[in-house]
Amino acid sequence: MTMKLATDLCRIFGIRYPIFLAGMAGGPGTPSLAASVSNAGGLGTLGAAYMDPDTIRDSIREIRGLTNAPFGVNLFATRTPDDNTRIEEVQQQLNAMRDILGMSPVKGGALRTPDLFEQQFAVVLEEKVPVISTAFGVLPKHMMEQAKAAGMLLVSMVTTVNEAIIAEQAGCDAIVAQGSEAGGHRGTFDISNRPLGANIGTMALVPQIVDRVSIPVVAAGGIMDGRGLIAALALGAQGVQMGTRFLTAKESGAHTAYQQKLLDSTEESTVITNVFSGRPARGVANEFIKFWDKSGIKPLPFPTQNMATRDIRNASAKQNNPEFMSLWAGQGLRMLTSGQSAESIIQETIDQANKIVQLR
Repeated sequence: MTMKLATDLCRIFGIRYPIFLAGMAGGPGTPSLAASVSNAGGLGTLGAAYMDPDTIRDSIREIRGLTNAPFGVNLFATRTPDDNTRIEEVQQQLNAMRDILGMSPVKGGALRTPDLFEQQFAVVLEEKVPVISTAFGVLPKHMMEQAKAAGMLLVSMVTTVNEAIIAEQAGCDAIVAQGSEAGGHRGTFDISNRPLGANIGTMALVPQIVDRVSIPVVAAGGIMDGRGLIAALALGAQGVQMGTRFLTAKESGAHTAYQQKLLDSTEESTVITNVFSGRPARGVANEFIKFWDKSGIKPLPFPTQNMATRDIRNASAKQNNPEFMSLWAGQGLRMLTSGQSAESIIQETIDQANKIVQLR
């Protein structure tokens, strides 16, 4: 059996191994983790969607201080306005959880999420980041043109064939096909008619996308090791994207209580929920999710629900209590290891893949 691990994806992105780090926003994806993955031969990615522009700039420069290899920055390509129409009802429900955590109640005043997308993109452009990836859609046309003119490579997360076609037609250089096994927020473009997103499994999604686009496809969702990499290549993908596998890595920024919860979990532990942010995301079920689901109240749309729940998630983290944190994770949890370096994870994945295809 012969199979080439150094795919065209590696040539296009200037990497040794066909492995992308998922852009894990909100803390887990540190500059150190991104740089370590890049140094190990993959494409490290900074999850910058929730960062202010100055923090993005500092993080990019920190990565550059740690690696000379290519890396990427991931942003949310969505500019949904806040919707406060049911804010009092939602805050009343959240106040019951705040009470459990010993927090003061919050009144139902309107919330406003800062619109930083243009400024975030401007920093990524100014810093001449090699790769920009997006979730929830593709870059607007004017941004796409600016990025192309600057020589940046563009990647979009997709969850359906139609989204993949849109991304290719918009000018993307590669597509990440995210199966429903994937942890955290997947890249479904439009959730207006499907509150829990498009939920096609990786095995079914990847070959259907490969058959309908001409740019490289990167498989994501439940891929944790060399077996997953070889399976993805067999399906026609040119590489894989891994996120959950790095959540318990030495360089991970995930809270220690979050990491321990993941290490104690199994393939049955996660659910897809929109109660934390208003957009569907896969994470380990906990008291927050159970408490909210029992209420029967519909979450506010993204990003308003995300803003409304943030203080609870932050307080839970300060109390080392994983029950009210968002514990994003995919379904391959039994394959996690504790404190393994990102470099070791990459090398182990490649060694296992090479062993499978007898290329040692």
